[in-house]
Amino acid sequence: MSSSRLTFKLHPLVIVNISDHHTRVKSQQAHEISNGESSPRVFGCVIGIQRGRTVEIFNSFELLFDPASDSLDRAFLDKKQDLYKKVFPNFYILGWYSTGSDAQESDMQIHKALMDINESPVYVLLNPAINHAQKDLPVTIYESELHVIDGIPQLIFVRSNYTIETVEAERISVDHVAHLKPSDGGSAATQLAAHLTGIHSAIKMLNSRIRILHHYLLAMQRGEIPCENSLLRQTSSLLRRLPAIESVKFQDDFLMEYNDTLLMTYLAMFTNCSSKMNELVDKFNIAYDKQSRRGGRTAFI
Repeated sequence: MSSSRLTFKLHPLVIVNISDHHTRVKSQQAHEISNGESSPRVFGCVIGIQRGRTVEIFNSFELLFDPASDSLDRAFLDKKQDLYKKVFPNFYILGWYSTGSDAQESDMQIHKALMDINESPVYVLLNPAINHAQKDLPVTIYESELHVIDGIPQLIFVRSNYTIETVEAERISVDHVAHLKPSDGGSAATQLAAHLTGIHSAIKMLNSRIRILHHYLLAMQRGEIPCENSLLRQTSSLLRRLPAIESVKFQDDFLMEYNDTLLMTYLAMFTNCSSKMNELVDKFNIAYDKQSRRGGRTAFI
């Protein structure tokens, strides 16, 4: 792991942009991929703000890559940088992004080429391969560190931790995408099942991480591992929020929303029952009318 102690905050828009870039390039080169060639890699720059030791990555834009020379089109990069500066004057180029399962040796050439823009660029790598068993996001953030290997100083990629940071507009967008109706015409019940499954997985993951944190703190208390003050401060800050859910106001608001949800459920159930009852009555009326006509014709004859 990196020793720079920088705090990285990654916004969902960056992940969506990289994924969209890869999907478009892959669909455009579908014929080449079907002939046995590997999935194409995409490249771009990430932009954002650095405040002290906190690096917040807000957005990204695509770049042109020359596979023959393993280099980026610098004229295109400068043009895009000038355009983004006009729209986002407070954003700076923090580094670059690419796709793949792991960092490659040729990536260091691109990394060094961007050091004249940012002396310590960030490398965001997205793995487009689908792994259903993986619970974490397939995104890795690398920093470069100078290490002496066999007496020769060399730059190497070192992984860094990051957190997902969202603003209100991004939360609304992500929630909208998550609730889009499947293209295969899935029913509302299917969508509800998928939504509940997602919530169950999120709660299960939260429970697992709380257990890991609990075991870690116990081991720290027993002296089995060294004390980490930064982690203790974050845990203390998290625990100070818990009394808020035990207040009378929280209980009143919770019960109000809970009762509203039950009321909507009951109304939906009553509406469904009334609809079924109306359909049944209509069927009886149709059968009765047919029987009445038959009986009338028999009496007339």
